[in-house]
Amino acid sequence: QVQLVESGGGLVQAGGSLRLSCAASGRTFSSYAMGWFRQAPGKEREFVAAINWSGGSTAHADSVEGRFTVSRDNAKNTVYLQMNSLKPEDTAVYYCAARESPGGSYYTLGRRYDYWGQGTQVTVSS
Repeated sequence: QVQLVESGGGLVQAGGSLRLSCAASGRTFSSYAMGWFRQAPGKEREFVAAINWSGGSTAHADSVEGRFTVSRDNAKNTVYLQMNSLKPEDTAVYYCAARESPGGSYYTLGRRYDYWGQGTQVTVSS
């Protein structure tokens, strides 16, 4: 069982930066693939970024490529999402997700994940 707690959301002006954190419980965090997803009001949840257990493989959605960076610190049981050059269209609730994946894969589909955090609100003003 893994529990995930996101933090770091808030209100920021367009062009600004935020770093989201997702703290995970459990001793096997280092074997989990992690993902970030977001959901804006009236829209479906969408993939943002993913990272495999070692941090050696990552993926980012086209809409955030070059602006957002996913990373992890297995010693701290934490995954991060550094968000730069934020745009109003990045406004959403951001969720982290986890799935045990010792083989080194990451996942871009939400349905592949077994555990989800409660989400953190990110609001970007124009």
